[in-house]
Amino acid sequence: MDDIDQLTNQVSETTKWLSEIAMEYGLKLLGALAVLIIGLWIIGLISRRIKKTLSKGDTDASLSSFLASLLNITLKALLFISVLTMMGIQMTSFIALLGAAGLAVGMALSGTLQNFAGGVMILLFKPFKVGDFIDAQGYMGAVKEIQIFITVLLTPDNKTIIIPNGGLSTGSLTNFSAQENRRVDWSFGIAYGDDYDKAKEVLLAMFNDDKRILKDPEPFIGLGALADSSVNVTARAWVNAADYWDVFFEINEKVYKTFENEGLSFPFPQMDVHLDK
Repeated sequence: MDDIDQLTNQVSETTKWLSEIAMEYGLKLLGALAVLIIGLWIIGLISRRIKKTLSKGDTDASLSSFLASLLNITLKALLFISVLTMMGIQMTSFIALLGAAGLAVGMALSGTLQNFAGGVMILLFKPFKVGDFIDAQGYMGAVKEIQIFITVLLTPDNKTIIIPNGGLSTGSLTNFSAQENRRVDWSFGIAYGDDYDKAKEVLLAMFNDDKRILKDPEPFIGLGALADSSVNVTARAWVNAADYWDVFFEINEKVYKTFENEGLSFPFPQMDVHLDK
């Protein structure tokens, strides 16, 4: 009977202890969970509002996306620290643990940290901005976003390319939108015996009729090469960067349709064979 009473007392004390633990830490856990959910919702709201406000102002679009991304990550880090504190975790011990693991984490995340530094360098030196058309790391496209760690490109055929900022900040790139004007180059082949001056006259007339081709600098037309099967005429004209491809393709089409009517032919590769008797 004494053993039963002793066992009952032990069960009762254990149950009471578990109840106290559940009351103490259960409430903390529920409170921390509620703070986490509400905090994430508020952070999302703030991030969207900040990004919308920056986009409406005079702030550079590249800087807007970077700042919004940086603010979002910072607020989330602060929220998680607050939640851990609410759960009774001593932050001094937690920070000491993070410091001890800092070297290993830093080595593991060296690429990520390099991408972060690359993003900062891009924003400081501005080799490109949102909306520019660039060629970098083997990809060509318009810059859609510059985030903390990555830059997002949109290709002409509507593909999304994600490039780490580290490589972009240290590698070579071509920015096709950096200058207001660009030069368009062509090379047209005419047959030997065709009138070169006539070809030059026809091309100049095309350039003068096209309002998109700039008068300053003046278009250039010259004899580029005496090739094996053709006389190659080199033509160059300056246009606004936005008109580059339209002018390039349309002049090609006009030359194809016009040269034949003007007595100018496009030669095929040919070879003269002489037989000795």
